[in-house]
Amino acid sequence: MKIRNLFIPVLALIMLTSCGSKKNLVYFQDEPIGDVISAQPKQLVYKPDDILTINVSALDPETVKPFNLTLVSGGNLADITSAQGGLQQQTYLIDYDGNIEFPVLGTLKVVGLTRTELTDMLTQKIAEYAKDPIVNVRLANFTFTILGEVQNPGTFTVQDERITVIEALGLASDLTIYGERKNVLLIREVDGKKKFAKIDLTSINTVNSPVYYLQQNDVIYVEPNNARVRASSFNQNNAVLISAIGTLTTILAVFLVNN
Repeated sequence: MKIRNLFIPVLALIMLTSCGSKKNLVYFQDEPIGDVISAQPKQLVYKPDDILTINVSALDPETVKPFNLTLVSGGNLADITSAQGGLQQQTYLIDYDGNIEFPVLGTLKVVGLTRTELTDMLTQKIAEYAKDPIVNVRLANFTFTILGEVQNPGTFTVQDERITVIEALGLASDLTIYGERKNVLLIREVDGKKKFAKIDLTSINTVNSPVYYLQQNDVIYVEPNNARVRASSFNQNNAVLISAIGTLTTILAVFLVNN
């Protein structure tokens, strides 16, 4: 009788301590969502190795035709982007000096410019040759990498120039149950140097973080939590042994309760 009375509380305590904590898993838990205003995204600035698509249009298409690259079929998908009719449009690669070679206008320094600044610059220059030109600039290789404890790690390319950390993690199918949500690492290159930032996904203030909106070539690393680290120290034989012990414990508990 004494053994049974002692065993049942111990078993209950083991079961309770094995449960995960809600605070370690739930996102945005520390403040009401309605009280927080999201930080406004900053426009991206173009860097060497960025790939741009630039389209110029006008009421009279013939006047701006010399300012557009020709459409091609086939080729290297790293250098061209899809277009209608099965053709593909060539792109502009920003070289290490920050320049692109633009039709008619020649060499243009574009590194460090935002899309708005580059659009304005091209519009002004082309307006000297054509009436009321319309310039559309897009970044064709906005990529980021997610590693660690996520369901689908890898490098992702998106068509938009605005994506948040949360949206990026969504593309990776979210964190696994073993991901450390309070200490997500973001690596970003700024002026040729690697910069590091930590993100706490359990805090609603994450939406006000200066790294909440990603930049091209950002890297996100989700480290494993303590449960994953502990699990990695066990081999298959340990798992079998623990399972056997658990089964025997259950049988013993039933026997003691019935007697």
